[in-house]
Amino acid sequence: MNRAKRVNIVSLKLVKESSILYQKRSIRSPQDGYELMKEFLEDKDREHFIVVALDTKNQPTNINISSIGTLNSALVHPREIFKAAIAGNASSIMCFHNHPSGVAAQSKEDVEVTKRLVEAGKILGIELLDHIIIGDGAYTSLKQEGYI
Repeated sequence: MNRAKRVNIVSLKLVKESSILYQKRSIRSPQDGYELMKEFLEDKDREHFIVVALDTKNQPTNINISSIGTLNSALVHPREIFKAAIAGNASSIMCFHNHPSGVAAQSKEDVEVTKRLVEAGKILGIELLDHIIIGDGAYTSLKQEGYI
């Protein structure tokens, strides 16, 4: 005897928690991205992985804290990274994370995650413009390093 299954009807919405004022309006370089995110990330005691969604003019439209990890790692999955970007109709994204040690050098895991995000972005039609690692007063752009 088959019993009917109830299926929920849902909608997905972005909820604004707060906002910041970005004087430059658009991100044109890794330095611009660093300037936007350094206040968020420099003094954190755990890794935070943040996604900035951008419109077609490279203007930030939303900032999403995708993951908060431990002292030296954060769980990063393409599904979670692109969720707010898709809901916000982003043209592209930039990813940022901090190294609580203060050293902004990329790890092997950082490079592997970046490559996965580039591939996922190609499938979704949302380009990953850069992945920037923030340390104490310094940053590393994985685009400048040749990984994107």
